[in-house]
Amino acid sequence: MAKDKIDILLIEDEPDLGEVFSRYLRYKGFTVRWESTAQGGWAAFQSCAVKLLIIDVQLPDGNGFDLAQQMIQLNPGQPIFFLTALHERTSRLRGLSLGAVDYIAKPFDMDEILLKIRNLLTVANAPEVPTNPEIELAIGCLLLNMERYSLRDGMGSIQKLTVREAELLRHLVLHKNLLVNKKDLLLQFWGNTDFFNGKSLEVFISRLRKLLQMDRKLHIESIYGAGYILHENEGV
Repeated sequence: MAKDKIDILLIEDEPDLGEVFSRYLRYKGFTVRWESTAQGGWAAFQSCAVKLLIIDVQLPDGNGFDLAQQMIQLNPGQPIFFLTALHERTSRLRGLSLGAVDYIAKPFDMDEILLKIRNLLTVANAPEVPTNPEIELAIGCLLLNMERYSLRDGMGSIQKLTVREAELLRHLVLHKNLLVNKKDLLLQFWGNTDFFNGKSLEVFISRLRKLLQMDRKLHIESIYGAGYILHENEGV
């Protein structure tokens, strides 16, 4: 049985916020399903093909982090925003370490979130053009597929990427052996340069470093106070 396709699955237990936010997103043109419990969110996720999850960390019948981890196991690479009143650094870092695209603290500006959602879904909704040479990018013995968001090594082993991992790696590949400014990455992919977005970028770079270990000629160098360089060392 084919799954219903929706843009956003919102899992938020506050009735007023859930109602207002879901109506706002629908008014802006998105297809949205709103659930107020972890159980309801899990059932909806299993029955729908979801482009973006927005999950409140504190749910009445479960923990949003645990729910997100369960969803990622079912659909690796699933884009997620965490929406929460928990402002502690450890909570933010935990959410980002799970692969969340963003961690949004309450209270929040709906117009700001709208821009972040549009930026993400613009990538996810990009038309499939099989003849486009940038659908697959080669770096070393690895092949980055921007259609499937995957990284394949020379032995055929495939690693699934999140949308943001794939976009960041694509940017680094297109600028290999050149300095990529950290501030430019933050503005392009996160929209601002605040402290927590900087930490989020560092988490994603760390994950990309692990993925690139499939080819020992490749490594990402951190240039303190400046940015990153993806090195491809031909002589190694």
